[in-house]
Amino acid sequence: MPVIHIDSLSHPGIEVFSTLTEPQLRNRLEPQKGVFIAESPKVIRVALDAGYEPLSLLCEERHIAGDAADIAARCSHIPIYTGSRDLLAALTGYTLTRGVLCAMRRRPPLSLAEICKDARRLAVIDSVTDTTNIGAIFRSAAALGVDGVLLTTTSCDPLNRRSVRVSMGSVFLIPWTWIAHPVRDPASQGFRTAAMALTERSVPLDAPALTAEPRLALILGTEGDGLPPSTIAAADYVVRIPMSHGIDSLNVAAAAAVAFWQLRSQRPAKSHSDH
Repeated sequence: MPVIHIDSLSHPGIEVFSTLTEPQLRNRLEPQKGVFIAESPKVIRVALDAGYEPLSLLCEERHIAGDAADIAARCSHIPIYTGSRDLLAALTGYTLTRGVLCAMRRRPPLSLAEICKDARRLAVIDSVTDTTNIGAIFRSAAALGVDGVLLTTTSCDPLNRRSVRVSMGSVFLIPWTWIAHPVRDPASQGFRTAAMALTERSVPLDAPALTAEPRLALILGTEGDGLPPSTIAAADYVVRIPMSHGIDSLNVAAAAAVAFWQLRSQRPAKSHSDH
């Protein structure tokens, strides 16, 4: 096991954990060389089980033979950097969650057709840029029977470090890809589209016609501005969640969870091993 003790913030090889920004890690120009950071033993295990390739580990020394012993064993072929808790906190800018970070290789993006082929329920995320909301939406999607997630390129990257952490690794369990058009793209694959918005033509979330749709793509927009009028006008349905006490809307992640549950496809749910 190549355990490398570091005593400096400038030690060669640790740039991925410290000085590289999220856009640099993502590497838009050469996606096949892109990297993301998984944080905490639980999340790293989910990523490894899903087949993601580890590149290097940054780990508090006590965790190498402790909480992360199984991860260290599975990653014995890659560099494992370690140092004092204070040094690693200075390196990363915060105290590590459970003392472990793993740099992992991104995968080539899936095609729209691959994600839609056998899917019945899709989540379409349009211009949602809050990393916490993205992570929470993915966690709900994986738990509540959504078959795939489509994101407009104006949305936050699901493999952003915070999104991955908030999702508890759910971003590794459900297929996703980038799209240009939140209505046109799923419609081209045979999906009816439902935009979450408050308009005069909005139907309640429990409308029987929605649940009866064999293939439905639910479009979610930003919490502040919501979906663009053009997207709402182009969708097959406009959907609202009935509410009480004069409250007109929920946080987008909370609304997504409610909608995923209500509109789930009437078939046995997939287990994680089915993905």
